[in-house]
Amino acid sequence: MFDRRTVLAGLAGLGLSPLGARAQGQGWQSRYPELVLAVIPAENASGVTERYAPFVDYLARTLGTKVTLRIANDYAAVIEGQRAGQIHLAYYGPASYVRARTVTNGVVEPFVTTINSDGSIGYYSVLYVRADNPATRLEDLRGKNLCLVDPNSTSGNNVPRFAMNKLGIANPDQFFSRVVYAGSHENAVSAVQQGTCDAAFNWWNSETDSNLTRMANKNMVRADDFKIIFKSDLIAGSPYAYINTLPEEARAAILKAFMDAPTADKAAFDRLSDGKDRGFHAVTHRDYETIVELQRFVDQMRRARS
Repeated sequence: MFDRRTVLAGLAGLGLSPLGARAQGQGWQSRYPELVLAVIPAENASGVTERYAPFVDYLARTLGTKVTLRIANDYAAVIEGQRAGQIHLAYYGPASYVRARTVTNGVVEPFVTTINSDGSIGYYSVLYVRADNPATRLEDLRGKNLCLVDPNSTSGNNVPRFAMNKLGIANPDQFFSRVVYAGSHENAVSAVQQGTCDAAFNWWNSETDSNLTRMANKNMVRADDFKIIFKSDLIAGSPYAYINTLPEEARAAILKAFMDAPTADKAAFDRLSDGKDRGFHAVTHRDYETIVELQRFVDQMRRARS
């Protein structure tokens, strides 16, 4: 696990960072004997490791260089890691990607997102409450405790705040008794289960593929103990992004490895989503223009409150 302090403290020891490496022989692999892939904290560290380990092994074999998985304590750590050049590849939510793109002045670049089981691209933000909660809509939760995920989470903060604003809840801190950041999607759901929060926003692809169903598959919760009382419009798919200071041939090889994964190593690919995704779809920054506008809204809202 690492956080922002770890990222910054590690800068002094960087050897072959993409911002300072020099060619050492032929082929991009000689300049990058290790690529670091980081993942935002959607679930606990052991869950991320189990989910990604086969895919990381596949990438290492295919790319011909070591690939190391890093699991962040928060979204900002991944963003700072890419800005510092310590993280070459990262899995983001759309809003955290846009934030990374902004703070690195365009160095972070999306290259693929996943295709859902029904062929769609994208996902939703939903609001969970316990099944026995009498609330049937978001507006019924006045005076209750709300769990968000992280300030840089799309489905766990930015889309919810935009949606609440449209519903007339311009200041959630006044509408709810308490608004807290749980730190991860799993933590947010667990808080509802334990009664710490009355409701929590989270990501949702379909009835059979969501953070809740994945937690249920790991016997962390029972899916039937929860119900959804709000669902957003479709959000752009969560992207994998690399730093574009990597050599062009490296970026091309990474893109090809991802696109080939569903057939080249189906077991490793299926493990990422419990077999729910069809494949990868190539994306560019233009696919996230609506998220850029969403980020501006959230930033303006933060400035207005400060």
